[in-house]
Amino acid sequence: MHGIPSLIGDGGRVQDLVGIGFGPSNLALAVALREAGAGLACRFLEKRETFVWHGNMLLDGSRMQISFLKDLVSLRDPTSRYSFLSYLHGQGRLQDFINLRTFYPSRREFNDYLAWVAADFDDLCDYGLEATAIEPARVGEAVPHVRVHARDRAGRERSWLARNVVIGAGATPRIPDAFDGLVRRGGGTGPLVVHSNDYLAVAEELARAGRVAVVGLGQSAAEIFLDLHGRGVAVDIIGRGPAMRPADSSPFANQVFDAGYTNYLYGLPPAERADLLRAFHNTNYAVVDPDLIDAVYGIFYQQKVEGTARHAMLTRHEVVAARSGSNGGDRGGPVLDLASLDGGGRHERRYGAVVLATGYRRRIHEELLQPMERWLAGGEVGRDYRLPTVPGCTVGLYLQGCCEATHGLSDTLLSILPIRAQEIAAALTADADRGRGQQIRKTTSAQ
Repeated sequence: MHGIPSLIGDGGRVQDLVGIGFGPSNLALAVALREAGAGLACRFLEKRETFVWHGNMLLDGSRMQISFLKDLVSLRDPTSRYSFLSYLHGQGRLQDFINLRTFYPSRREFNDYLAWVAADFDDLCDYGLEATAIEPARVGEAVPHVRVHARDRAGRERSWLARNVVIGAGATPRIPDAFDGLVRRGGGTGPLVVHSNDYLAVAEELARAGRVAVVGLGQSAAEIFLDLHGRGVAVDIIGRGPAMRPADSSPFANQVFDAGYTNYLYGLPPAERADLLRAFHNTNYAVVDPDLIDAVYGIFYQQKVEGTARHAMLTRHEVVAARSGSNGGDRGGPVLDLASLDGGGRHERRYGAVVLATGYRRRIHEELLQPMERWLAGGEVGRDYRLPTVPGCTVGLYLQGCCEATHGLSDTLLSILPIRAQEIAAALTADADRGRGQQIRKTTSAQ
């Protein structure tokens, strides 16, 4: 399946763990393993060239939506040298941060904190490598290892043998069907249609594009609208819902993000889990922080005071088709066909650019694991985030950020990173200890 000869990473040594992705999830795992003194041979593969967390949404003024205490370690060990408070102390900003009187640092500062921790693990991470497949490494009918394949930007391939793999590769942008094939990727050309995941990379071009459509009514849509407003851009906000809805961040609702809630939810029948996930949907999805809603509303109110119509709020509208506005070979902006959900009327609107604030999908693990399909037992992922495998396959395959249906809404967020990392680290360490014990017994019996 690989046209370019594959080079063996680390001279063919079998790794106890290969981690796919080196964002907050696997970074928290690396910290947990180090602090537990696990002594496992680990490699982490990250497709980005350097550590960055949602780099294209590090907007001026954007703040975290969770407390700084939900960092990589504090819920597990508040005395860890990798805590956010330790970072502040090391940067000489602890007293200044205290004077801010907030639990919510800027998103840029939290990204800097994560990068500060990641720098301490540079020896364990290979940047600029995108994992492409996880294949069984068979010994007869047994599968004691897998081979993890990865490719760099030049197309060169490497692979690692591993006893365990932890997939924490994040998510991919959700592109509505109407925009299929129209979204600009990786510095391409054509109509300026981008996902919010690429926003800052094209923000200056958006500022020169003319009227911009922002599709979506969630947090990212509100943040991008406010940023474009500050750049002097005229914006239409388009969404199927009737209004921007506030996130429920009240104390009792926020308990669904507590580590203990994972145990509770996992122990319920699937149908009851699904009911609870729906009941608390407005704590995380398609909702906006109330202060941002106030800011957006204030801008639209000020338009009425001034008698202007720079921005428009097109709620209860659906984009049913999108196409390039090019004519006769000239570059043109995107054209959207909009359908009103109040009566079904349709009309066409032309824009200089479109930003899709339409969320993400978490399917990378499914693509990576396709070669392993025969050795996966099916059924639910374990409480320790391990996929069940058939007899004879002893490889540990763990998922981070892909288990919302079984482990709850916190699974895709930062809320339980330290606890989940500790649980996976404990499972990896116990498995390694069992393997060492078996090897000792085999050696002893052979003597």
